[in-house]
Amino acid sequence: MKIGIVIPAHNEAMTITKCLASVQAAIEQLPSTITASVLVVLDSCRDDTLELVESVDVDYLCCDYQCVGQVRDLGIRHAIASGATWLACTDADSVVTPDWLIQQIAHVKDQPTDMICGVVSIDSWAHLTLQTREDYMAHYQDRMGHHHIHGANLSFSAEAYLAVDGFAPLECHEDADLVKRFESKGYAITWSNRVRVITSSRLQARTAKGFAAFLANLETNN
Repeated sequence: MKIGIVIPAHNEAMTITKCLASVQAAIEQLPSTITASVLVVLDSCRDDTLELVESVDVDYLCCDYQCVGQVRDLGIRHAIASGATWLACTDADSVVTPDWLIQQIAHVKDQPTDMICGVVSIDSWAHLTLQTREDYMAHYQDRMGHHHIHGANLSFSAEAYLAVDGFAPLECHEDADLVKRFESKGYAITWSNRVRVITSSRLQARTAKGFAAFLANLETNN
């Protein structure tokens, strides 16, 4: 197995260093028989994200799509062309757990699967109301068999990805659209809370209907 880890980034200078450090820590847990490479896809960045990525010596691509679906697809196809057989997606404002990759491999070995949908934890509730936290916890199912979909914690086989034509050029919900097409083609999907990512609780959304927008909507309605 060769793992390609793809991270889209749009003006993420405040978070990209911590994200990449967590991914590197997860890679270091892998057995020597499995290799992993990181690819950051910088989309329309106007801050210091590029300089920070260059400083840690990981591969990157630059584009000006302003469309997360196109950005993810660009990165995934580049990783596959470079030999990746399994793709793991996260986001530049997120931190993966040290066993993030190990747990994915365990799922694939225990019960062959074409896609793994993991869960996310919130990095901080300090700036949000208690009611927002309670509403979120009432909604979120942190368990095996959940049906949450996060681009920040989504992994899949290269073969299946190409067979369903990959991420669509959508500005949001590109992750849900991809999962739907995996389902429609009968691919095996594992809904896991063992594969975990800690994500930002910021309210300044990068996309109109992304996770930050979801939290902001909860906060506004409280």
